Amino acid sequence: MWPFVRPYWRRIAIAMFGLALAAGAVLAIGEGLKRVIDQGFAAQDSAKLDSILMVMVVLALAQGIGVYIRFSNIAWVNNRVVNDIRQKIYHHLLTLSPAFFERERVGDVLSRLSNDTQVLEGVVSSAFSWALRNLVMMLGALVMLAITSLKLLALVLIGTPLIIAPVVFLGRRVQRLAKLSQDRLADALARGDETIHAVRTVQAYAREDFENARFMDRINALFGNAAERERNSALLTSIVIVMAFTGISLILWIGGRDVLAGNMTAGQLSAFVFYAVIVATAVGAIAEVFGQLKRAAGASERIRELLAAKSEVESPAQPVALPAATGAVSFSNVNFSYPTRPEQIALKDFSLVVRPGEVVALVGPSGAGKSTVFQLLLRFYDPQSGAVSVDGTDVRRVALGELRSRFAHVSQDPVIFSDTLLENVRYGRLDASDDEARAACDAAHVTEFATQLAKGFDSPLGERGVLLSGGQRQRVAIARAILANRPVLLLDEATSALDSESEALVTDALEKIARKHTTLIIAHRLSTVQNADRIVVIDDGRVQAEGAHSALLADSPLYARLAALQLQR
Repeated sequence: MWPFVRPYWRRIAIAMFGLALAAGAVLAIGEGLKRVIDQGFAAQDSAKLDSILMVMVVLALAQGIGVYIRFSNIAWVNNRVVNDIRQKIYHHLLTLSPAFFERERVGDVLSRLSNDTQVLEGVVSSAFSWALRNLVMMLGALVMLAITSLKLLALVLIGTPLIIAPVVFLGRRVQRLAKLSQDRLADALARGDETIHAVRTVQAYAREDFENARFMDRINALFGNAAERERNSALLTSIVIVMAFTGISLILWIGGRDVLAGNMTAGQLSAFVFYAVIVATAVGAIAEVFGQLKRAAGASERIRELLAAKSEVESPAQPVALPAATGAVSFSNVNFSYPTRPEQIALKDFSLVVRPGEVVALVGPSGAGKSTVFQLLLRFYDPQSGAVSVDGTDVRRVALGELRSRFAHVSQDPVIFSDTLLENVRYGRLDASDDEARAACDAAHVTEFATQLAKGFDSPLGERGVLLSGGQRQRVAIARAILANRPVLLLDEATSALDSESEALVTDALEKIARKHTTLIIAHRLSTVQNADRIVVIDDGRVQAEGAHSALLADSPLYARLAALQLQR
């Protein structure tokens, strides 16, 4: 936490001043109580009583000012620190390679971003501030106890270890339970996230009761864990309070006998009890906060684990600048397996050269390795051996941002953000004007359905583009790629969700754009790639054949079989 708190040390210093002011005022009230009894009541001096009470009113005012200064500044630091932590986590997530998200569930990651940071927020804003205040009060009260009676202070110090022991023992257990609780909460949220996003499938198979039962199992496990954690926290606080106030009762008994014996005044005993109550209350509060801090430690550990995750693909320490863009792409003896499936080889001795401005189609059965080619070009992964180059430069030597700025990618399942239609298109080039974005929409035949939306181009598209059909989402993604206007265009089944008429229109637009760019096309429908400069047939992670459509029909049995199967349909 300290690296996040350190930049705001000035605010913390001001809060500490407020804390010292408030604590000093409270501790001074104990001395005032002693004087009220000894110099006011016992001496029956009303003038003295009035002056002492006026001072105590001033002390109360000082305490209020100190509390305001402390709370306002600690609250500001709390909100700032939690925002910084969330921003740090979010930025870190954006830098992690796709391999991380293949291993981790999105729901668990989001739980760390929201729930775990929320736990920290509560600790920084209330628990930490409360603990610090009570710690200062306890130390100050101990000093005043020493001034008032060393004999009674010795009793307090003897009893202190008896209070600390259960705090340490039960605190460790609370921390373990807190981390387990956060893990189970993340598991429940991840399951809920998956189910909600798949609600159509759930309802189509009438699995509502089944999914509800699975979610309830996770919620009940979470409840059981949380209940056990709170039982331990309650036991911790109860033990401390019982022991603390038992000690106060003992002090009253011994101190009362000293008053009767004339060894101390009633005012001194009253002040001592006042300070002893402060110590006992502070110890009880610190014990309660200790449980909350242990809970926060569990959340903090989960956040540290996330921030410690390393991306398997990173920019080089000394990146090489790419030469002027030509759009040349090459693979040289590439061997690659996905990190989560190391036993399955996606590409084997894969070699391919794409010349600047060339339109190359990649075809083959599902699982042949076609999409993997795009994944490696974008450097979402690094091959285990071989080299991938763009414009003659190994992609591993180039900064990730510069490398990826050479590509415009349209996936088979395009990503649509919960934003307006025009902003989704503008995502391809953030500085594009409205006219440029609309021109891209015209080219991708987005305008045809945009004018039918309630707010036209300014219509929000819903989460993941739920308000659009599959074909409409693909057209928006194509418009985004057109607007990006990057040297290499990657089309992964970019027209698979379009009807025949829309496909013909969009294909015509893409062909016009492809003349100005290097274009790689993945397609299962061979009718969409017959006009490519070259068709590359991939199977089992290898290039099996390449050439024009007519030549492949004669020379490639696999291509001929794929073509025959489509004709039969």
